[in-house]
Amino acid sequence: MSDVAERALGWDDEIERDSSDFILLPESDYDFEVAEFERARHNGSANLPACNKAIVTLVIDTPEGTCRIKHNIFLHTKTEGLISAFFSAIGQKKKGEKLQMNWRAVVGATGRCKLGVRTWQNQEGEDRQSNEVKKFYPKEDRAPSSPSTTFTAGKF
Repeated sequence: MSDVAERALGWDDEIERDSSDFILLPESDYDFEVAEFERARHNGSANLPACNKAIVTLVIDTPEGTCRIKHNIFLHTKTEGLISAFFSAIGQKKKGEKLQMNWRAVVGATGRCKLGVRTWQNQEGEDRQSNEVKKFYPKEDRAPSSPSTTFTAGKF
């Protein structure tokens, strides 16, 4: 998966990378790797009071290219089940057990999630779409992958 370190650029820095095309993945299940983790603050909303939040960048490699998805994890008791789902997906938490969140071990962790497609409007009122995580799958529920055997007539 991607290992490009991101950083702020100075006014006189050199740049090299060309623009990459935006990839909108169809709603489905995907393997991911956590590429980045950032500590931030949620200022509060009608549904959730002010609290800390983690912003994780999930990288999903597909035949069409690499898709990067930012996902917010709000650190509040109202969202504790969602936090547990993330840590279960990356193999840190087992069902029914307590866990002290180990954020240092998040980057590089892998898991599986269900992505959906979210439609929204930009400031100009134009409809846009982006991917969002709908569900994280517990790592312990995933069956170990086995080599697939396919039969093709005339091939040995």
